[in-house]
Amino acid sequence: MITTLKIVFSALLIWVNYVVVSTSLESSLFKEWDFLGSIPWMRATLWDFYANIFIITLWMFYKEKSVFLKILWLILFVCLGSIATCSYVLIQLFKLKTGEGVKELLSKT
Repeated sequence: MITTLKIVFSALLIWVNYVVVSTSLESSLFKEWDFLGSIPWMRATLWDFYANIFIITLWMFYKEKSVFLKILWLILFVCLGSIATCSYVLIQLFKLKTGEGVKELLSKT
């Protein structure tokens, strides 16, 4: 199961990076911001995004001991979204010892 999760989150991280970079090369978010903000689905997507960030941040706050790391990961989650989320989960997956599973992944380190 852990190996499968490593593969899935690695593939997802690569895919999200590709989508973000290719979209950034094609279109500037800063030039499109006013237009995007006027679309109701874009506003709903942002609310959805930040609700997910809140949930992931609560899990990360539970797992991390260092206040510095908590603040750093919060900033990365907000600024980088899924790129930071996939990276955080992958780091947690690779920290697991042989024989540890999802229970240890979700619990405190």
